[in-house]
Amino acid sequence: MSDTPLYIKVHGDDNVAIIVNNLGLPEGTAFPCGLTLREFVPQGHKVALADLAEGEPILRYGEVIGHAARDIARGSWIEESLVRLPSAPALGSLPLATNVPPAQPPLEGYTFEGFRNPDGSVGTKNLLGISMSVQCVAGVMDFAIERIKKELLPRYPNVDDVVAIEHAYGCGVAINAPEAVVPIRTLQNLARNPNLGGQVMVVGLGCEKLQPERLLPAGASGDTSIMTLQDERHVGFGAMVASIMEMAEKRLGELNGRRRVTCPAADLVVGMQCGGSDAFSGVTANPAVGYASDLLVRAGATVMFSEVTEVRDAIHLLTPRAVDEEVGRALIREMDWYDRYLSAGQTDRSANPSPGNKKGGLANVVEKALGSIAKSGSSPIVGVLSPGERADRKGLIYAATPASDFVCGTLQLASGCNMEVFTTGRGTPYGLAMVPVIKVSTRTALAERWHDLIDVDAGRIATGQATIEDIGWEIFRMILDVASGRKKTWADHWGIRNAMTLFNPAPVT
Repeated sequence: MSDTPLYIKVHGDDNVAIIVNNLGLPEGTAFPCGLTLREFVPQGHKVALADLAEGEPILRYGEVIGHAARDIARGSWIEESLVRLPSAPALGSLPLATNVPPAQPPLEGYTFEGFRNPDGSVGTKNLLGISMSVQCVAGVMDFAIERIKKELLPRYPNVDDVVAIEHAYGCGVAINAPEAVVPIRTLQNLARNPNLGGQVMVVGLGCEKLQPERLLPAGASGDTSIMTLQDERHVGFGAMVASIMEMAEKRLGELNGRRRVTCPAADLVVGMQCGGSDAFSGVTANPAVGYASDLLVRAGATVMFSEVTEVRDAIHLLTPRAVDEEVGRALIREMDWYDRYLSAGQTDRSANPSPGNKKGGLANVVEKALGSIAKSGSSPIVGVLSPGERADRKGLIYAATPASDFVCGTLQLASGCNMEVFTTGRGTPYGLAMVPVIKVSTRTALAERWHDLIDVDAGRIATGQATIEDIGWEIFRMILDVASGRKKTWADHWGIRNAMTLFNPAPVT
């Protein structure tokens, strides 16, 4: 199979295709269709299937990804500099709820073993989460958590771990600026993540702008849920640490009594994300994840897809799928907000993609976006969340976030995900402490090279060894197994954990 020259043409109208072979293909390579390469074309990069005149549209996924910067002969490598970026879809004239997908047959009988919470949500892990109200306390909290893990956690074998909700916020910021609502509600909702079991605990300093009480959910007592370092009862560092440990031990005792129970797949809240993407993302891993998304929706679960700049250029394909005009307008609202946010920073969507994305064959953000939205599958979009808002319904939801892996992951945690699926083509060891992260590779070469970091190889789709449906079902079943604790992701096996990173569009003072 590796000796056979292969390319992938996604849509019948496409005038480009991407090269499948692992090391690319040399000049003179002939395909059965009669196409002959005029030059070496790297793996994942585009080859012209027809002669293209300067200014002519370049089509991939049946959509215009750019215009030819000069005349391009059939069989040529269409590298990045030959693709002029087109304008983004205008937001004022998009179709709203004009092509709502019909409901698919329910998928019944699928369950997982999870931790049922008092509020009805379900955890896939059993964790003690310790929040902080300001970065000033991070050093003390880190010291205390190290001791908690070493001295206390072994006494509570049913608790999986202790997780710090650390951040660089809380003081030296414009706390009352309108956009400060984003980091504040993110922190509030992080503490409510289903995997933390409702055992809220906040460590504060005392003089910060973000007072610890603002991080407590309704009904929680500040007297029992907040520990303040500046409290005069704490005489010295040792007393501070002892107080944190005492508060933690009470919660460890509560969490230790939890047991996994059988829950319907409808209790899953799964965040879909991609990072280190390449040209295969939109034809292997992301469509397979999209198929799994549809299966989850059919099972009654909540699925979130995100990353505004990797949606913006494909928004015209999403607003018709909105379940009603209100949801369609909400999609436009988030795109418009982010357009203005980027403009204020004197940049635009062309700042995405990354150098690695381009090396993997993605010429621009339009091509990247068309592949990215494949993670959403084909279900109707039933809701839209602004950054840091908590999901409040079942079905497919657009949760607006930046494209940054770390910021997106943090915001999906705040939105209530109890699982995350992450696709990658270039490779990243990304992981989160708060939820399991299933990593799906776009290429078999990456899965083989990173055999102990990649959980699912979607590259088999490109070589015809598996279908999108095959890998979609594999991902779906793995989600149930990982959510039940029957399987561990490689990230959890190695303890790989990226820091949570708040999105703060408000001023820093």
